[in-house]
Amino acid sequence: MKHSTEILQEEVVALIPALRAFARTFYRSSADADDLVQETLVRALGNIEQFKQGTRMKSWLFTIMRNAFCTRFRLRQRETLGADECASSQGSVPADQEWHLRGHELEAACGHLPEPYRAAFAFVFVDGRSYEEAADHFHCPIGTIKSRVNRARQRIAHDIGYYH
Repeated sequence: MKHSTEILQEEVVALIPALRAFARTFYRSSADADDLVQETLVRALGNIEQFKQGTRMKSWLFTIMRNAFCTRFRLRQRETLGADECASSQGSVPADQEWHLRGHELEAACGHLPEPYRAAFAFVFVDGRSYEEAADHFHCPIGTIKSRVNRARQRIAHDIGYYH
């Protein structure tokens, strides 16, 4: 006569086709579905003594499979953040502190410009206006605006150490 554990194990084995069909509802890939079936069988056979007589074996196995899938899904969600690209394959990100410092230096250098140069420089480069618009705005020849903007650029470059 067979022991009750052996009978339960045979019942589990008989339900493998149903487990495969149920696993295919979770995964399109047959390999992934087979892995889920295998994990379900390992969990079920490892804990067969927890099966309660009078309940349906199929329902018990499907519950184990659903829980195994949910656990896998949650683990994959946590692991996917860096899964596509390994951090070691990415180049280093340049520090932006230097650009902040350079921006402050540029601001200070612009602040030290004489007013006609600063105004022309800001109108053309900061506001993005044309030399013609600047000449109309400041009521002077276009050559004067170009000269002021050029001198402003040279002084700024000198002040921030662009020209040594």
